[in-house]
Amino acid sequence: MNPITRRAFLSQTGLGLGSAALASLMGPTTAFASASNPQLPQFAAKAKRVIFLCMAGGPSHLETFDFKPDLNKLDGKAMPESFTRGQPIAQLQGEELKVLGHQTEFRRYGQSGQLISDYLPWTAKMADDIAIVRSMVTEQINHDPAHTFMNTGTAISGRPSMGSWINYGLGSESEDLPGFVVLTSVGGRNPQPIASRQWSSGFLPSRYQGVEFNASGDPVHYVSNPKGVLPHQQAALVKAIGQLDRKRNQAVHNPEIDTRIAAYEMAFRMQTSVPGLMDVSDEPQSVLDLYGATPGDGTYASNCLLARRLAERGVRFIHLYHRGWDHHGDLKKYMDICCGLTDRPTWALLTDLKRRGMLDDTLVIWGGEFGRTPMFQGKGGAGRDHHIKGFSMWLAGGGIKGGTSYGSTDELGYNAVKDVVHVRDLHATMLHQLGLDRNGFSFPFQGLDMKLTGVEASKVIKPILV
Repeated sequence: MNPITRRAFLSQTGLGLGSAALASLMGPTTAFASASNPQLPQFAAKAKRVIFLCMAGGPSHLETFDFKPDLNKLDGKAMPESFTRGQPIAQLQGEELKVLGHQTEFRRYGQSGQLISDYLPWTAKMADDIAIVRSMVTEQINHDPAHTFMNTGTAISGRPSMGSWINYGLGSESEDLPGFVVLTSVGGRNPQPIASRQWSSGFLPSRYQGVEFNASGDPVHYVSNPKGVLPHQQAALVKAIGQLDRKRNQAVHNPEIDTRIAAYEMAFRMQTSVPGLMDVSDEPQSVLDLYGATPGDGTYASNCLLARRLAERGVRFIHLYHRGWDHHGDLKKYMDICCGLTDRPTWALLTDLKRRGMLDDTLVIWGGEFGRTPMFQGKGGAGRDHHIKGFSMWLAGGGIKGGTSYGSTDELGYNAVKDVVHVRDLHATMLHQLGLDRNGFSFPFQGLDMKLTGVEASKVIKPILV
């Protein structure tokens, strides 16, 4: 690496910004697809993009997709020790463990007969479009490390998120929006914070990190020019800085400047593209009614509408977090709240993508960082503790076989016992649908070929694929 002082770094970086902005003014010059990584994609892809709907906090699989008759039979009775002996338990350690029966009813829907709970009447309408995986397992039992594991494939902080991996591998189809965008919303019990490192690029070049858009107010800070700065004035300024930048770079070179140039070039273009993205006045009232969205209110419904608009504009990975699913108590109350905020908009998103012909090449994934225990928790209204040994998620679009149920847990929903799906298997399947080989897609770092799926064995969930 070329030696560089702090002062020189700052001066070069500042100068580099000018050439980036100037390049933007003069028109797009960068290939935003996989030309930066010509070996990818590695085979024919079924999906072009991913929308990951994260129900942050861990929705209960036992109130959504995993019906267990024996759970109701044992309601209020002691949890059999054979299930829990030696097993990780988050907040129920040392307490008397009692079974908590289902807090709702389950019914079969669609031609596929998928079992879905009464908390999700709108998801039930999608029964034949989604593949429900009922045998998920993960390795981290507390929220932040569990999110880290779900997003990066490891509990080690500082690794690239899945969105950054995909952005690095395939690039963005958009010239004026980031390839990886994050939106968050809140509603429910005990909304856990989501750290920005959950969409970090880790050891990948920083141009591939996720960009968080504010769900209300200005979507991106400082996206507008200061008052009194006219376009021609800005053009003259950046032209002068660009000339200085080129002269300086004849003597000193730093690879990270390329990343900063790309970032500021994108920022300049976003000054035009982002306001147009957020201005939904071109959406008919029927579409707003479909989602139940009020533009600018910061809700999950509005974020789902924005997710569709981002997908239309070529964003490669769109990650929505809805915080509020940490239901240690008052499970019925907060399931009503969380499902009321997210169920219909999720259905609307799939419906909208489908009728626009976009669902076929958009992979949609729904789920949380883990599930909830079959055991009772809470001194007031009944709740459930964190659980990592078995939970449910679903996938749709992007080459997924709708109306499919895959895997199962035991009779009480505690352990995944049939066709177990690890988080790394979910990652492997996502990569496969995007045309990326989980074993061949890597990045050299500290002498190793690093991968999203790590060095551990992983598999593509082929039975749920078309």
